[in-house]
Amino acid sequence: MLPYPILTISLTLMWMLLNGFTLGHLILGALVAVFASWAMASLRPDKPKLNKWYLLPKLFFIVLYDVALSNIAVAWLIVRGRAKGRKAGFLTIPLEIKDRTALALLAIILTSTPGSVWLEYDSYDGSILMHVLDLEEEEQWVATIKNRYEKLLMEIFA
Repeated sequence: MLPYPILTISLTLMWMLLNGFTLGHLILGALVAVFASWAMASLRPDKPKLNKWYLLPKLFFIVLYDVALSNIAVAWLIVRGRAKGRKAGFLTIPLEIKDRTALALLAIILTSTPGSVWLEYDSYDGSILMHVLDLEEEEQWVATIKNRYEKLLMEIFA
């Protein structure tokens, strides 16, 4: 009945502190707290199924290395300016990942890396739309994301 009893009690107490200590406010606060607890239970994500959890440190260090290199590249781009033929652009990358947790991690990785932003995921065809600050070759970006991150995430969450 109460998936989050501590949340329910806390919300009821907060309601009472904000509105006064009467029987009517206790009943109303308890009802609001119970419905809020049910709403939180419906928002609860599925537990991730980690197949090869020991690969998480490898992923962490790969991302840390890529973020450091990307910071340097973006700083260099800002300092020296954009070279001829280089421009910002959008690209669509088809993905094989279906696990929601792996997709969320990939979104965090791509967005936290300076110079790239995950914009949209199309669940119909399993592709993402990205914006890249310095887009040289689309094929290189697609290969990097698929081989460097997607393969490892699929191993971890398979």
